[in-house]
Amino acid sequence: MIPGDIPQPIVLFWLFVFGSVVGSFLNVCIYRIPQHDRLWDQLSGLNHPPSTCPFCKKRILAIDNIPIFGWLWLRGRCRFCRHSIPIRYALIEFFNGLLWVALYVAIVPAGFHAKVETSSLYSTLGALGQPGIGYPQLIWLVNAEFIYYLILAEALLVATFIDFDLMIIPDGVTVPGTILGLIGGTILGTPTLWPTWFFAQRELNGLQTVLPDALQWMLTIPEQIVWFNAHPHWHGFVNSLLGMIVGAGTVWMVRIMGNWAFGREAMGLGDVTLMAMIGSFIGWQPSLIVFFMLAPLTALAAVAITFSLRFNREIPFGPYLSAGALLIVFLWRSYFSGLEVFFGRGPFLLIIFALMGMIFFPLLVLIRGIKQWLGFKDDFGEGTYQEGEWTSGDQLAFYANKDERTTQESLTPKTWWPGSSAGQATSYSNRWRGIR
Repeated sequence: MIPGDIPQPIVLFWLFVFGSVVGSFLNVCIYRIPQHDRLWDQLSGLNHPPSTCPFCKKRILAIDNIPIFGWLWLRGRCRFCRHSIPIRYALIEFFNGLLWVALYVAIVPAGFHAKVETSSLYSTLGALGQPGIGYPQLIWLVNAEFIYYLILAEALLVATFIDFDLMIIPDGVTVPGTILGLIGGTILGTPTLWPTWFFAQRELNGLQTVLPDALQWMLTIPEQIVWFNAHPHWHGFVNSLLGMIVGAGTVWMVRIMGNWAFGREAMGLGDVTLMAMIGSFIGWQPSLIVFFMLAPLTALAAVAITFSLRFNREIPFGPYLSAGALLIVFLWRSYFSGLEVFFGRGPFLLIIFALMGMIFFPLLVLIRGIKQWLGFKDDFGEGTYQEGEWTSGDQLAFYANKDERTTQESLTPKTWWPGSSAGQATSYSNRWRGIR
């Protein structure tokens, strides 16, 4: 909604209400999806059985399921057994309501004099910057983009909390998300952020002066792809598909190179599918910005803050990929759309990426050599999981399965808790070899 037909505070209030209601469902997703291995079981398990208290097994009343207020009304305890209910459930509902509001404010300009140029997704090369777009179509497009990226944000929130808890990212989150990204990209048509292929005008002018005549044909490639403009929905599908392939392929390449350099996978399979989902929504160029720039920066900032708490533990990378994707959505117009100068080099990007790939592997080997020289051990194997360590994943499993006879000592021995191997992307290979 660009015009101010409805006062914005009313719109934001109801967005917060609906967002908190959906947040209650996200709590169910975070809790139930990791309980199953197969994709269909993960999805079907969201509907059945009805929500019950994990301690007394009694069904939760509808009035107690009211987002935020249900937890406050019960004072954080079960109505029947009076066992404590983690405050995280209410916080996720509250945070998700705020996320709906923040995303709407960022993407959808409001007011009688609102301009589409103030949308966080606006760029001269994107869908909102296309010349000749009509006012009714613009209203539909900007609201459709809000819904489109809201779906991405919800999937990222679920993946983030599961990864923090168990250091895994189930297919039940990323596979449906990727499918919705492809479908939404096709329906929206022209890619919302950048076209699949483009030349920055300044770069084009510079290359025309330095390229020999034999290579001048490379500068006409964008003109030859006329079907992008003639078939915008096919263009949207191709952009989402390439985003999925590049996003997943980039992480897969890092896994392979990490295996060569360190003797182990550098990233888990869940990160591969997560980046495939992110790429299907934002396209292949922004997905590279997320992976190589934003995710490492957010990870370094988080590690610096919690260094003393996580020094001896594996660090899940999924939450930082998710944070980077959200930063793209919120800050695209202000900070990242200017990178079109770099990505506007057309076919010459392939040469740049090839050189970067050639440098990446020697850099990993150098890092390993420096660590060995400084005295750090390559302790990346299965034995890195410390016996007796009580993790957040164990905490969830403990409360989910606890009864009057359950104690911490009676749970699965920590020496082979599957979360450790899953976080190191070795769980499937170990299962195939018959190793717990």
